[in-house]
Amino acid sequence: MKAGALTSWFGKSEIAPPADIESAALRSDRFRLEREGEWRRLDEIVTRMEGGGLRKVTDDDLLDLPRLYRIAASSLSVARETSLDAATIDYLESLVQRAWFQVYGPRQGFFRWFRGFIFGGWSRAVREIWLDICIALFAMVAGTLVGWLLVARDTEWFYRLVPVQFADERQPGASREVLQGTLDVTEGAGGLTAFAAYLFSNNAGVSILAFALGFAFGIPSILLLIHNTALLGAMLWLFAGADLGIEFAAWLSVHGTTELLGICLAGAAGLHIGRSMAFPGKLSVLDAAAASGRRGAVVMVGVVIMMIVAGLLEAFPRQLVEEPASRFAIGGTFLAFWLSYFFLYRPRDPLVST
Repeated sequence: MKAGALTSWFGKSEIAPPADIESAALRSDRFRLEREGEWRRLDEIVTRMEGGGLRKVTDDDLLDLPRLYRIAASSLSVARETSLDAATIDYLESLVQRAWFQVYGPRQGFFRWFRGFIFGGWSRAVREIWLDICIALFAMVAGTLVGWLLVARDTEWFYRLVPVQFADERQPGASREVLQGTLDVTEGAGGLTAFAAYLFSNNAGVSILAFALGFAFGIPSILLLIHNTALLGAMLWLFAGADLGIEFAAWLSVHGTTELLGICLAGAAGLHIGRSMAFPGKLSVLDAAAASGRRGAVVMVGVVIMMIVAGLLEAFPRQLVEEPASRFAIGGTFLAFWLSYFFLYRPRDPLVST
């Protein structure tokens, strides 16, 4: 059987004739030559923007950037459909990806974003979830009362609510002197840095968990807030029973005004997401969750900052300042600062919209 018969029998030959290969090569070269000038110009503009931002790009280049990007994207689509050579396709894929980032990517660096976050973005996000903050605060107050009442009724609840690592000598039956000793200052600051790192890790973990649980319609976040503050209620009952309620409140206020407020904000951010999913209003559930998630994420970045501050306060001033009045002054100052920043500080021209 002749070669022509074999070709007609199987449809098409598996090996392209030399003429077809040459034609494809010519077509690819012609395609590239017709558009290569615009590709190279786009490449040069993107390279300058990657190296120095907008400072190294002229106004004419900025005006041409979207047009050149669309040409490159269209060329890539044609190159794929016509199966041009792999080198051309790889070059266009890389160029289009880099140009897309410059055309549609973020326009600000980290420091500009952080400046906008501090000077208005964070406080505005907190104010936008004020209703969820009220709900979270109510849950925390209720949890504190529940913890106090449970332990007052049955001291066995103390051991169920307070973890062993927090109880140590602070447990029912301890003398006033022993409890007072747990509130005294630490001699020197040696080892407090590691203690601060541990406290930050613990507090941040609780806050992140309270936020993450909000996706289950916010109910687990509320339960977590109640459980955590039930521990606080149990400890308040213990020290109040030994006539050390004021001293314990002063000891706690140094870091507690920052830490508890941060946990409240984290729980409120999670609750905000859950509430928006349960009651999306005119938006779809996904759109409502996305919008509340972005707002909650801004709040959570700030909560991490608050946990760092609380860890430092817990490890240093709280362990080195002895007088209750001084401790109350530190805690009250930070509480006034946070509340003023969140609810009174309202810049007219925010740098970054959240």
